[in-house]
Amino acid sequence: MLRIIFMGTPDFAVPTLESLLAWPGGQVVAVVTAPDRPAGRGRQLQASAVKTAAQAHSLPILQPTNLKSPEFQAELKAYGADLQVVVAFRMLPEAVWNMPRLGSINIHASLLPQYRGAAPINWALIHGDTETGVTSFFLRHEIDTGDLILQDRVPIGPEDNFGSLYDKLKTAGAALARRSVEAIAAGTAPSTPQEQRDDLRPAPKIQKETGRLDFSRPAAELVNWVRGLSPIPAAFATLPDGRILKIFRAKVSLPEPDAEPPPAPGTWASDGRHYLRVAAADAWLDVLDVQLEGKKRLPVKELLLGFKLPAQSV
Repeated sequence: MLRIIFMGTPDFAVPTLESLLAWPGGQVVAVVTAPDRPAGRGRQLQASAVKTAAQAHSLPILQPTNLKSPEFQAELKAYGADLQVVVAFRMLPEAVWNMPRLGSINIHASLLPQYRGAAPINWALIHGDTETGVTSFFLRHEIDTGDLILQDRVPIGPEDNFGSLYDKLKTAGAALARRSVEAIAAGTAPSTPQEQRDDLRPAPKIQKETGRLDFSRPAAELVNWVRGLSPIPAAFATLPDGRILKIFRAKVSLPEPDAEPPPAPGTWASDGRHYLRVAAADAWLDVLDVQLEGKKRLPVKELLLGFKLPAQSV
């Protein structure tokens, strides 16, 4: 039996944990996850999704605040793991990832070496890609650069957003992790160095300002930007009266053949009943699913029942 320690925190990692628990060739001997954190209006401590899943299986749980702590590392070593499987967790110090005799592997939500970084799903959508995937690789010093084990490709549909693609990839990642661990146990796992190419795009962490739409861009690019941030953290724009409007879905408004070109980028327009739109670099961008600050999320036609765009902005 291969002794496995699993490391992960969000719900993205839970299907992989469940897959490893169902594998007859190994035993998950412990789970490492983030400490409980305050959440919600009451700021009550909340366990991570991985901790909740581990508790359901009565697994030992480690929640270190410092991965370099000698106490934590001694506790980890005591489990005698052959392999560590990491999904959506923190960057590990070498003393941790190099501890098991077979090393540590990570499941990454892109086709590495493309989209190394914290937010590969978001950036694949923002860039308008039609395909992504999941990759297993051996952990090394620099983030997301270790030797590749296996990859599975996943198509991106035109209606996919961050939420739907996240769900597809967490399922694909679980299946890939299982096959990767089976190959490692059998001694048949590939270990292929990553290519160094000029066309590689990074996937940095999504910051609050990442969501601010830049209307000097083409409308089709803005649609992809919205998709890449929906439903969380959500793209947003500032209305003419200064209020913030979160945008969860949008489309390019194709002009009539004899229509005048859109006005200056960033100009808002509405008929008060059916549409709310904003001029981009080359076309109108119709917003379809929105949330006005302090209000709930609504289809734009419902928003317009109680909303009037200031006349001077049209």
